[in-house]
Amino acid sequence: MESPGPEIDDEQAPPSMARASLLRELPATPRGLRTRSALIAAARSVFESRGYLETKLSDITTAAKCSAGTFYTYFGSKEEIFAAVLVVAQEDMMHPGMPRMAEDGDPASIIEASNRAYFTAYQRNAKLMVLLEQVANIDPEFRELRRLRGEAFIGRNARSIENLQERGLADRKLDAMLASRALSGMVSRLAFGHFTTDDELSLDDLVEAATRLWVNALRIPAERV
Repeated sequence: MESPGPEIDDEQAPPSMARASLLRELPATPRGLRTRSALIAAARSVFESRGYLETKLSDITTAAKCSAGTFYTYFGSKEEIFAAVLVVAQEDMMHPGMPRMAEDGDPASIIEASNRAYFTAYQRNAKLMVLLEQVANIDPEFRELRRLRGEAFIGRNARSIENLQERGLADRKLDAMLASRALSGMVSRLAFGHFTTDDELSLDDLVEAATRLWVNALRIPAERV
Protein backbone atom coordinates (compact mmCIF):
# COMPACT_ATOMS: atom_id res chain seq x y z
CA MET A 1 0.00 0.00 0.00
CA GLU A 2 1.18 3.49 -0.68
CA SER A 3 2.71 5.33 2.23
CA PRO A 4 0.43 7.95 3.79
CA GLY A 5 1.28 11.57 4.38
CA PRO A 6 0.51 15.13 3.29
CA GLU A 7 0.57 15.69 -0.44
CA ILE A 8 1.61 19.09 -1.72
CA ASP A 9 2.86 18.78 -5.27
CA ASP A 10 1.68 17.57 -8.66
CA GLU A 11 3.91 14.80 -9.93
CA GLN A 12 3.84 12.04 -12.48
CA ALA A 13 2.02 8.88 -11.54
CA PRO A 14 3.98 6.49 -9.31
CA PRO A 15 5.34 3.28 -10.86
CA SER A 16 2.90 0.45 -11.42
CA MET A 17 3.14 -2.79 -9.47
CA ALA A 18 2.14 -4.71 -12.61
CA ARG A 19 4.83 -5.82 -15.04
CA ALA A 20 4.29 -4.04 -18.35
CA SER A 21 5.17 -7.19 -20.29
CA LEU A 22 2.11 -8.93 -18.81
CA LEU A 23 -0.42 -6.30 -19.90
CA ARG A 24 -2.35 -6.65 -23.14
CA GLU A 25 -4.27 -4.06 -25.11
CA LEU A 26 -7.84 -3.57 -23.98
CA PRO A 27 -10.65 -5.20 -25.99
CA ALA A 28 -12.10 -3.07 -28.76
CA THR A 29 -15.78 -3.77 -28.02
CA PRO A 30 -18.00 -2.93 -25.03
CA ARG A 31 -18.86 -6.61 -24.68
CA GLY A 32 -15.19 -7.52 -24.60
CA LEU A 33 -14.52 -4.91 -21.94
CA ARG A 34 -17.37 -6.22 -19.81
CA THR A 35 -16.16 -9.81 -20.09
CA ARG A 36 -12.60 -8.81 -19.25
CA SER A 37 -13.78 -6.79 -16.23
CA ALA A 38 -15.85 -9.73 -15.00
CA LEU A 39 -12.83 -12.01 -15.24
CA ILE A 40 -10.67 -9.54 -13.31
CA ALA A 41 -13.28 -9.16 -10.56
CA ALA A 42 -13.64 -12.94 -10.29
CA ALA A 43 -9.87 -13.40 -10.22
CA ARG A 44 -9.44 -10.88 -7.43
CA SER A 45 -12.08 -12.60 -5.33
CA VAL A 46 -10.48 -16.02 -5.85
CA PHE A 47 -6.94 -14.77 -5.25
CA GLU A 48 -8.01 -13.11 -2.01
CA SER A 49 -9.88 -16.16 -0.72
CA ARG A 50 -7.51 -18.94 -1.84
CA GLY A 51 -4.15 -17.19 -2.04
CA TYR A 52 -1.99 -16.75 -5.12
CA LEU A 53 -0.25 -20.13 -5.07
CA GLU A 54 -3.43 -22.14 -4.49
CA THR A 55 -5.47 -20.39 -7.17
CA LYS A 56 -6.02 -22.31 -10.39
CA LEU A 57 -7.29 -20.92 -13.67
CA SER A 58 -10.28 -23.24 -13.38
CA ASP A 59 -11.16 -21.54 -10.07
CA ILE A 60 -11.25 -18.19 -11.86
CA THR A 61 -13.31 -19.39 -14.82
CA THR A 62 -15.77 -21.09 -12.47
CA ALA A 63 -16.15 -17.90 -10.43
CA ALA A 64 -16.58 -15.85 -13.61
CA LYS A 65 -18.97 -18.45 -15.10
CA CYS A 66 -17.05 -18.63 -18.35
CA SER A 67 -15.10 -21.23 -20.32
CA ALA A 68 -11.35 -21.70 -20.46
CA GLY A 69 -11.48 -20.56 -24.07
CA THR A 70 -13.04 -17.26 -23.03
CA PHE A 71 -10.33 -16.80 -20.41
CA TYR A 72 -7.54 -17.31 -22.94
CA THR A 73 -9.13 -14.74 -25.26
CA TYR A 74 -8.16 -12.08 -22.73
CA PHE A 75 -5.35 -13.52 -20.62
CA GLY A 76 -2.60 -16.01 -21.27
CA SER A 77 -1.82 -17.08 -17.72
CA LYS A 78 -2.46 -16.62 -14.02
CA GLU A 79 0.38 -14.09 -13.98
CA GLU A 80 -1.32 -11.99 -16.65
CA ILE A 81 -4.67 -11.77 -14.90
CA PHE A 82 -2.98 -11.02 -11.58
CA ALA A 83 -1.21 -8.10 -13.28
CA ALA A 84 -4.60 -6.89 -14.53
CA VAL A 85 -6.03 -7.14 -11.01
CA LEU A 86 -3.18 -4.93 -9.79
CA VAL A 87 -3.74 -2.30 -12.47
CA VAL A 88 -7.40 -1.96 -11.49
CA ALA A 89 -6.79 -2.06 -7.73
CA GLN A 90 -3.80 0.23 -7.43
CA GLU A 91 -5.75 3.32 -8.42
CA ASP A 92 -8.00 2.87 -5.39
CA MET A 93 -4.92 2.19 -3.26
CA MET A 94 -3.69 5.73 -3.91
CA HIS A 95 -6.28 6.98 -1.38
CA PRO A 96 -8.25 9.18 -3.83
CA GLY A 97 -9.70 12.39 -2.51
CA MET A 98 -6.75 13.22 -0.29
CA PRO A 99 -6.69 17.02 0.01
CA ARG A 100 -3.84 19.11 -1.31
CA MET A 101 -1.74 21.11 1.13
CA ALA A 102 -2.15 24.81 0.48
CA GLU A 103 0.62 27.18 1.49
CA ASP A 104 -1.49 28.45 4.40
CA GLY A 105 -3.04 25.08 5.24
CA ASP A 106 -3.02 23.65 8.74
CA PRO A 107 -0.51 20.75 8.63
CA ALA A 108 -2.12 18.74 11.43
CA SER A 109 -5.48 18.82 9.67
CA ILE A 110 -3.93 17.83 6.36
CA ILE A 111 -2.03 14.95 7.97
CA GLU A 112 -5.21 13.79 9.68
CA ALA A 113 -7.18 13.88 6.42
CA SER A 114 -4.37 12.05 4.62
CA ASN A 115 -4.19 9.33 7.27
CA ARG A 116 -7.96 8.89 7.23
CA ALA A 117 -8.00 8.55 3.43
CA TYR A 118 -5.14 6.05 3.59
CA PHE A 119 -6.71 3.89 6.31
CA THR A 120 -10.11 3.98 4.60
CA ALA A 121 -8.60 2.79 1.31
CA TYR A 122 -6.57 0.16 3.16
CA GLN A 123 -9.70 -1.12 4.88
CA ARG A 124 -11.41 -1.55 1.49
CA ASN A 125 -8.40 -3.47 0.19
CA ALA A 126 -7.29 -5.39 3.30
CA LYS A 127 -7.64 -8.84 1.73
CA LEU A 128 -5.67 -7.70 -1.29
CA MET A 129 -2.92 -6.34 0.95
CA VAL A 130 -2.49 -9.79 2.53
CA LEU A 131 -2.27 -11.23 -0.98
CA LEU A 132 0.39 -8.70 -2.00
CA GLU A 133 2.51 -9.65 1.00
CA GLN A 134 2.31 -13.28 -0.10
CA VAL A 135 3.24 -12.57 -3.70
CA ALA A 136 6.11 -10.27 -2.69
CA ASN A 137 7.62 -13.13 -0.70
CA ILE A 138 7.69 -15.49 -3.69
CA ASP A 139 8.22 -13.17 -6.67
CA PRO A 140 11.43 -11.05 -6.56
CA GLU A 141 10.42 -8.96 -9.59
CA PHE A 142 7.05 -8.09 -8.08
CA ARG A 143 8.76 -7.32 -4.77
CA GLU A 144 11.06 -4.85 -6.52
CA LEU A 145 8.18 -3.15 -8.37
CA ARG A 146 6.31 -2.82 -5.10
CA ARG A 147 9.41 -1.39 -3.42
CA LEU A 148 9.87 1.20 -6.18
CA ARG A 149 6.23 2.26 -5.88
CA GLY A 150 6.60 2.63 -2.13
CA GLU A 151 9.78 4.68 -2.59
CA ALA A 152 7.93 7.09 -4.86
CA PHE A 153 5.40 7.84 -2.13
CA ILE A 154 8.09 8.07 0.55
CA GLY A 155 9.87 10.64 -1.60
CA ARG A 156 6.65 12.60 -2.03
CA ASN A 157 6.11 12.63 1.73
CA ALA A 158 9.70 13.74 2.26
CA ARG A 159 9.10 16.75 0.01
CA SER A 160 5.99 17.56 2.05
CA ILE A 161 8.07 17.48 5.23
CA GLU A 162 10.69 19.72 3.61
CA ASN A 163 7.94 22.18 2.74
CA LEU A 164 6.83 22.26 6.37
CA GLN A 165 10.43 22.78 7.49
CA GLU A 166 10.87 25.70 5.10
CA ARG A 167 7.70 27.28 6.54
CA GLY A 168 8.97 26.84 10.10
CA LEU A 169 6.23 24.31 10.90
CA ALA A 170 8.40 21.21 11.40
CA ASP A 171 11.68 20.39 13.12
CA ARG A 172 14.40 21.63 10.76
CA LYS A 173 16.98 19.30 12.31
CA LEU A 174 15.18 16.23 11.00
CA ASP A 175 16.38 14.54 7.85
CA ALA A 176 13.19 14.78 5.78
CA MET A 177 13.75 11.55 3.84
CA LEU A 178 14.60 9.53 6.93
CA ALA A 179 11.61 10.99 8.80
CA SER A 180 9.34 10.15 5.88
CA ARG A 181 10.66 6.61 5.67
CA ALA A 182 10.15 6.03 9.40
CA LEU A 183 6.70 7.61 9.66
CA SER A 184 5.37 6.16 6.40
CA GLY A 185 6.59 2.70 7.34
CA MET A 186 5.10 3.01 10.80
CA VAL A 187 1.64 3.88 9.48
CA SER A 188 1.79 1.24 6.75
CA ARG A 189 2.56 -1.55 9.22
CA LEU A 190 0.00 -0.15 11.65
CA ALA A 191 -2.64 -0.46 8.93
CA PHE A 192 -1.58 -3.99 8.03
CA GLY A 193 -1.66 -5.12 11.64
CA HIS A 194 -5.02 -3.50 12.30
CA PHE A 195 -7.02 -4.42 9.21
CA THR A 196 -5.72 -7.98 8.79
CA THR A 197 -6.42 -9.03 12.40
CA ASP A 198 -9.33 -8.77 14.81
CA ASP A 199 -8.06 -5.53 16.33
CA GLU A 200 -10.91 -3.83 18.18
CA LEU A 201 -9.72 -0.24 17.72
CA SER A 202 -12.04 1.99 15.73
CA LEU A 203 -10.99 3.77 12.56
CA ASP A 204 -11.18 7.08 14.45
CA ASP A 205 -8.82 5.77 17.14
CA LEU A 206 -6.39 4.61 14.48
CA VAL A 207 -6.46 7.95 12.66
CA GLU A 208 -6.01 9.92 15.89
CA ALA A 209 -3.03 7.85 17.04
CA ALA A 210 -1.26 7.92 13.68
CA THR A 211 -1.82 11.66 13.27
CA ARG A 212 -0.54 12.44 16.75
CA LEU A 213 2.57 10.36 16.11
CA TRP A 214 3.23 12.23 12.83
CA VAL A 215 2.63 15.63 14.44
CA ASN A 216 4.71 14.91 17.55
CA ALA A 217 7.57 13.41 15.55
CA LEU A 218 7.77 16.45 13.27
CA ARG A 219 7.35 18.84 16.24
CA ILE A 220 4.58 20.76 14.61
CA PRO A 221 3.81 23.78 16.87
CA ALA A 222 1.23 23.12 19.58
CA GLU A 223 -1.19 25.71 18.21
CA ARG A 224 -1.29 23.68 15.00
CA VAL A 225 -2.22 20.40 16.72
